[in-house]
Amino acid sequence: MTGGQIGNVDLVKQLNSAAVYRLIDLQGPISRIQVADVSQLAPASVTKITRQLLERGLIKEVAQQASTGGRRAISLTTESAPFHSIAIRLGRDYIELTLYDLSGKYIAGAAHKFIYTNQQELTDGLLSHIRQFIAENQNVMRELVAFGITLPGLIDPEKGIIEYMPHITVDRFPLSEIIREKFGVSCFVGNDIRGLALAEHYFGASQDCVDSILVSVHHGTGAGIIVNGQVFLGYNRNVGEIGHIQIDPLGDKCQCGNFGCLETVAANPAIIKHVQKLLDQGYPSSLQELEGVTMPAICEAANKGDELASQALIRVGNQLGKALAMTINLFNPQKIVVAGDITQAQEVIFPAIRRCIETQSLSTFNKDLPIVESQLYNQPTIGAFSMIKRAMLNGVLLQRLLED
Repeated sequence: MTGGQIGNVDLVKQLNSAAVYRLIDLQGPISRIQVADVSQLAPASVTKITRQLLERGLIKEVAQQASTGGRRAISLTTESAPFHSIAIRLGRDYIELTLYDLSGKYIAGAAHKFIYTNQQELTDGLLSHIRQFIAENQNVMRELVAFGITLPGLIDPEKGIIEYMPHITVDRFPLSEIIREKFGVSCFVGNDIRGLALAEHYFGASQDCVDSILVSVHHGTGAGIIVNGQVFLGYNRNVGEIGHIQIDPLGDKCQCGNFGCLETVAANPAIIKHVQKLLDQGYPSSLQELEGVTMPAICEAANKGDELASQALIRVGNQLGKALAMTINLFNPQKIVVAGDITQAQEVIFPAIRRCIETQSLSTFNKDLPIVESQLYNQPTIGAFSMIKRAMLNGVLLQRLLED
């Protein structure tokens, strides 16, 4: 056999194993006969794959209810508890680490302030935080099978290379390889917003659809686009930079160098700056009584009918709606998920988003289109875990575990 033929055989084995594991994970308890029927794999192949999965402890047999007159059928479910993963959310000035089992069950977690100014400081500090976290949780940790890391920036998720971060300079930073070499297990690295979109698809607000768009409003503005159950990435592995759609050609200069990007209007720092400017100009508002303006304070004031806060958030909703209308015309999603502090005033901001979407996108695309709040925004590491989950379901991590 040539190298190419061997590679093809290995790929077929990986895809077949993934198909069987995915069925058991999503539909278990399920019998081998049902697995063969749904996957359209030969019963002998299903028997061989399930034997491997059983031997590795990734699935287990459970007895089903007795059928009328016959012996009880044996069904299969996935086994998650013995396998642990560490999911990490790297922010601009903080780090959160969570220990999950393979089902996504929370085992332990930690959060720390983490200041880094260059690639080396990031590497050294991250490795130190991971070692400390492992040492602190040694008594509860079972077999560690993977790391997942999400962060702001442009990332090649297949190679785990960071190509750009918004606040430090990086040079094709091979983060996945560094973690794998230091700790001896797989590491999956991805963009934080794309990770959250995937997590919402697996565990949250968009579980019930295959096409969705998540827009996140935080330090910046970004989107994660799910098409046919997969994160849409494109040729260079990065799409969804909705924050850099030009909304106002005469607007403020953006950090990207352009003028009037969505991010200069619909991001937490821009919203706070706009509200503070109006307050400084003497516009009346309950926010004048506060020492410092924050997003939760703006949202709370808007919910109580404060005119300045309400109008500021309606302005944000209008601009977000304008950018989302363009995205809807391109992707025709089944659901829009909004993440960020602004959802604390969703009764003010969601109608503004909807009005713009209804007037600026195709009516057949926006008719009955749900606009919902993120269910997982307050679980910062779930996006990183969702990449580990994806690697199990598509066979990449699964195959490595079977080969161990």
